[in-house]
Formats: sequence, C-alpha cells, structure tokens
Amino acid sequence: MPSLLSNLKSAREYLTPTLKSSAFLTRGVLTPEEFVMAGDELVYKCPTWTWEGGDPSKRKAHLPPDKQFLMTRNVPCTERVSSLENVVAVSHSEGAAGGGGDDDGDWLVSQVLSAEEKKKHDEKELEDEFDILDDEGEVVAEKKLAAMTLGGDDAAGDEAGKESNTKSDADVAAATDDADDDDEYADMDDFEDDDIMEDEAAVTSPAVAADATTSTNDDILKVRTYDLSITYDKYYQTPRIWLMGYADDGSSRPLTGDEMMQDVISDYAHRTVTIENHPHVHGPHASIHPCQHGAVMKTIVRNLTKDQAEGEESGPTVEVYLFIFLKFVSSMIPTISYDFTMDVSASTKK
Repeated sequence: MPSLLSNLKSAREYLTPTLKSSAFLTRGVLTPEEFVMAGDELVYKCPTWTWEGGDPSKRKAHLPPDKQFLMTRNVPCTERVSSLENVVAVSHSEGAAGGGGDDDGDWLVSQVLSAEEKKKHDEKELEDEFDILDDEGEVVAEKKLAAMTLGGDDAAGDEAGKESNTKSDADVAAATDDADDDDEYADMDDFEDDDIMEDEAAVTSPAVAADATTSTNDDILKVRTYDLSITYDKYYQTPRIWLMGYADDGSSRPLTGDEMMQDVISDYAHRTVTIENHPHVHGPHASIHPCQHGAVMKTIVRNLTKDQAEGEESGPTVEVYLFIFLKFVSSMIPTISYDFTMDVSASTKK
C-alpha cells in the first residue's frame, strides 16, 4: 500500500506544471530555481549541509543533476521527545496571568523546557507561593522579614560571644593533648617502599587497564543519529524534509517507523509526519508532509516583512527561505539538533 501511494504521488508530481514565476512573498512557495538559490545559501552558511545528485535514474529534470536534494548526516538526537513533552510550558502564559504582555515575536506556539529549566521553574513557583507567617498568623512582609532575620543574627552573635571564652580554654587543652599524641606515631621514613611498589604493579596490570578502558567507554554518551535531507516538492512547490534515524547502540541499525516517531512531537506523529519512501534515497523515511508549508511560510514571511519595515530594514529574501523553513520544522522535531545557524524569529499570527 505505501508503495502504491508513493507511485501515485510521484505521478501527480510529474504531471504538475513547473512553477515559473516567483510567488515567495505572495504564497510562500518557491520555483525550482529559487529552491536552488536558497540551498546554495544554506550550504554556504552551514557546511554540514551538502548538495547531492542521488541516483541518476531518479533525477528530476526541473533541478540541476548535481543539486537534486540537500543532505546533512549524523545529526545527534540526545533524548526522546516524550521526556520533554512532560515539561512543556505555553509561551506567554505568565504574561497572560499577569494581565497580558507584549508579543515578543516568538513564532512557536509552545516552549519545550529541559529538565533543569523545569526544576528551576518549579522552585520559583514554590518560592512565590510560600508565605512566612508571624506569631499571630499574619503574612510577614519582605522588609519586616529581613529585619527579623537581622535581629536574629545579632542575638545569635551575642550568644556566640559568651561561649567563645569557654571554647578557647578547651581548645588550648586539646592542642596540648594533640602535641603529646604526635610523639607516639613513628616516623614515616622508617617504612619500606614494598607496599608502594606492589600498588604500582597492580595499577599497571592488564586486568586493571582493561577495567579502566571499559569505564571510559561507559562514560561516552551514546545517542541516536539522523540523516536529514531536503527535497523540492513540485506539486506543493515547497521544500520537503526527510529523516532517517539510526540506533544508539553503535550498530548503525536503521530505526523503525515507530522508533522515529518517538522523536516527533506527538501532535504531529503519524499525522503531519508519516513514513514514506524517499524519492532519491533507498528505504522508508519519516517525512513532514508539505501540504501546509506554503501557507505557514507565507504568514511567517509576511510578519517578518512587516516587522522589518517598521525598523526600516529590507524584508526577507529567497536566500533565507530554508533558514526560516528549518526553524519552523524544529518545532516538530525539537530534540534533533541539526544546523540552521541563523537566528530567525517571527510570528505565525495571522
């Protein structure tokens, strides 16, 4: 069934006329020539990405033979998305609770927090919610609390002063006893070096060296890796991203479809992101369906143009299209750390 579906999509793309006129600003789509321009800029700015020609029998006539698709390999994926989805914080939630706040132009609907950030966030919430009460059950104001703490410190200092004289006499007696005890210990120079030599021999033995090597290997962080590629979809007239994952056990075993979905935000897994055959590379890949890419990119480009016009700067050009596109895609696969270098921030608000 997947093979039949792929064949039908290939036929549909083949029969679709090639876009000739630029619609980057009006529809958020690209011509094949603009895709190549954007790819050249990505390869120039991010050397981890390269152009690939692929299988000559599968090449598309509307693209140069040596620039059929973009590829980056061995991209690390250190953790599963499920470990982050448990600590998702909705953007601007605190601002909304406080009566609203300015939109900072961030274009992702949600922000995924790391475990450390989640811990700090919880500690801050606990601190904000924890009130200190006085003897009458009233909330102690911060200034009053500081004064009480200061007074407590002074009182503690007086008590410490009273005890210092008593402790000093005891310290003198203890020092005298220690000096007597030192005479009872033998001079360390009288000991032979036999034990030291035996310890050195044990450390340099093959068994100990093997254990040390094993311990070092255990300290190496083993992570999944991904090969990411970007093709041009002639039917939707936008880039399309493909993912092939490999296991973290050092075997280079390709991940199954279900395993790759573990690295996709659950809202998109098996919906926007599906398993399909790559048009150039052998084997099934996870792919982000491009049906909404044009609409989303149109909105992002429009908002970037508006923001930069207010700042009297020129709007985005075709060359930065893939940087914006990869920023958008990262919201679906946040734990796959591919390179798109440029700091792009825009709103998807319509």
